[in-house]
Amino acid sequence: MRDVIATPDAPGSPLFSQAVRAGNHIYVSGLVGVDPTTGTLAGPTIQDQARRALANCEAVLRAAGARLDDVVEVGVLLSNPADFGGMNDEYATWFPTAPPTRYVTKLGVELPGVLVSIRMTAYVA
Repeated sequence: MRDVIATPDAPGSPLFSQAVRAGNHIYVSGLVGVDPTTGTLAGPTIQDQARRALANCEAVLRAAGARLDDVVEVGVLLSNPADFGGMNDEYATWFPTAPPTRYVTKLGVELPGVLVSIRMTAYVA
């Protein structure tokens, strides 16, 4: 069984689901640092955009009945690998202890102004 998760509290698109719940797993799509109320990027820095992307992921998790403590894996795509340190500083505030598994790689497509895309997988028993 598979349920599509949607919330107005995070950016969406007709091209992808914000998240899909399959059994006890919640798969959150890669979300960028766009403010869902304005449709604009949260700011020009990696910290601004990482903070908003993480908040967007958290909003989708909440809509699915999960929270950050349920996250078991995070994937981070950076448009500029030199932004790793700044992204990591912001990320550490969201997962200060017992962080989930994670990978970080370079974003393969050019999206004007977008510095980061973050996806998550959560497990809710």
